[in-house]
Amino acid sequence: MRALRVLLIVAVVLGGIFVGVDRLAVSYAESEAADRVRLGPARAGSTEVDIKGFPFLTQAVEKRFDEVDVALTGVEATAGGRKVRISEMTASLRDVTIEGDFEGARARTATGTALLSYADLMAASDRDVKIAYGGDGKVKVTGGVEILGRTVTRSVVSSVTLVDGDTIRVRADEVPGEGIPGLESLIRKRTDFDREIGGLPQGMKLEKVEAREDGVAIGVTGTDVVLAG
Repeated sequence: MRALRVLLIVAVVLGGIFVGVDRLAVSYAESEAADRVRLGPARAGSTEVDIKGFPFLTQAVEKRFDEVDVALTGVEATAGGRKVRISEMTASLRDVTIEGDFEGARARTATGTALLSYADLMAASDRDVKIAYGGDGKVKVTGGVEILGRTVTRSVVSSVTLVDGDTIRVRADEVPGEGIPGLESLIRKRTDFDREIGGLPQGMKLEKVEAREDGVAIGVTGTDVVLAG
């Protein structure tokens, strides 16, 4: 009986040591991965990596991880050939396989969200307009045009949609013309625009867009996603 108690105590102690070593290992791996991992050609200001599952050491030996969450801030992507800053991007990766001597990785599936602030959306629009949240999932776009020597400024409520799988489209629901010939067309040239989003990892694509108070949220998804680093 005494021998059994000793055996149980030893098992508990060894188990505790193993758990401690495993957690230290995963913490180190997350720190190293945060310094190296990239989601495609996009550049991030900071990166956080959270490796799920237990034990970590077994997954590391097999070079296959069940679930890895990545959070990036200050991401520089491209939109319509122009650089655009994405405030933050989160991605949940499933069934991640390490390639070679940890030179890269591939995820069987990935889902995530990228947040584009209205200030960054204004920069990406390449128009002299102001963009803000318009309520009810819409954006408010304010722009001015010159007619007969005076500037006419109008604010319109616009819908944000995803077209062609990679392009964000902003279109005014309606533009008050007030009987001025050609005013609606001129205002729309200011307030309506498309921006193609590039720089995503191979295998990922845009899924949906949604206007929120803190910016435009872009849902992304993918299969067989290639990760650099």
